[in-house]
Amino acid sequence: MPELPDITIYVEALESRIVGAHLLRVEVRGPFLLRSVTPSLESTFGLQVQLIRRVGKRIAIGLEGGLWLVLHLMIAGRLHWRGTSAKSAAKPGAGAKNLLASFSFDTGTLTLTEAGSRRRASLHVVSGDSGLALLDAGGLDVMNSSPEAFAAALVSENHTLKRALTDPRLFSGIGNAYSDEILHSACLSPVTLTSKLKPEEIARLHAATQHVLAEWIVRLRAEAGAFPEEVTAFREEMAVHGRYGKPCPRCGSKVQRIRHAANETDYCPHCQTCGKLLADRALSRLLREDWPRTPEELENLKRR
Repeated sequence: MPELPDITIYVEALESRIVGAHLLRVEVRGPFLLRSVTPSLESTFGLQVQLIRRVGKRIAIGLEGGLWLVLHLMIAGRLHWRGTSAKSAAKPGAGAKNLLASFSFDTGTLTLTEAGSRRRASLHVVSGDSGLALLDAGGLDVMNSSPEAFAAALVSENHTLKRALTDPRLFSGIGNAYSDEILHSACLSPVTLTSKLKPEEIARLHAATQHVLAEWIVRLRAEAGAFPEEVTAFREEMAVHGRYGKPCPRCGSKVQRIRHAANETDYCPHCQTCGKLLADRALSRLLREDWPRTPEELENLKRR
């Protein structure tokens, strides 16, 4: 799922292309994409784009008259851009099979695709800041947060660090991928309870959160080129996320994981859990008392 760095790059790319442009029409092909009725989608046609805003993991396109088009890409939704020049218009677009919607502006066409068979992406049309606020879970903007505000949000509920960082009511825009990277940078276990953190650990986590997100915004901005087409949650340059079994870039230990349903948490046991192997819920139930406690025990188990 595109998270804060990815959404930031999308916003920047759209700002340079459609702010000041007029929305000519919107063609919706996905039957479940449009999730609102009033205001109507047709009421946005012909209006000028005034600003683009990130709302959590959503992209909000602000139109004159106080109307907003709000896109949530979910896991597999992606945006694509074709300019009005003959060269740009000649470029092949995304396959019709995955095309959910096209937004025609007088400067070009923005298309929304979603891979796979499950359609989770959404489009809302809302009126005014009050309507936009209804789609905002209210999490803290970590990039502009003070250490005190971050600490207050973190300990407001007693959760594991992984769950706290990915809770949109607590923090805005952080998901599965960047929470792994943040916790690795802060050398903190994903299963540590927020109530157990020391003040210096909270301060370290706040600094790591801002550093990791800022670093990836810079990286993605440099990689985006003409438009951010290669948006993915798995990047070779990441320290731990999606790198199960590969060496930690800090210490060389093999990255381990916890799997729960469709989610996966990746971590370095040497850097984050004092050498302890965290129990994978499914495998630990199967192995019970034979569940390995360290990476070394896990390797020995694999050799049997």
